Amino acid sequence: MKRRVLILALAATSLIAPGLALAQQGSDSLGADYGLQQNDVRQCVKQGGCVPLSKVIAEINRRSPGRELDAGLEQSGDRIVYRVRWAGKDGRRIDYIVDAHTGAVISAK
Repeated sequence: MKRRVLILALAATSLIAPGLALAQQGSDSLGADYGLQQNDVRQCVKQGGCVPLSKVIAEINRRSPGRELDAGLEQSGDRIVYRVRWAGKDGRRIDYIVDAHTGAVISAK
């Protein structure tokens, strides 16, 4: 009986360990540079060059009630944009591209 428990414990550990390794490396859906993006956004907002992400999220929620899946700052051509991945109440996923300087929604797909 003890041997069977030990075998099951080892098998479970071998299944879980790869996931733990990824978590320890900081791997997530937002990418490895997510922390740097947060600092960039804070600096841009502090200098008055970007609309706070909280205002962008509030506007998207007014347009399409739901919840944010993730968000990040990106360069799109010559402008800085927020990419906000959104889950609508109907379950549909929408990628919003929002001008970071004005808060205007550029696209929603």
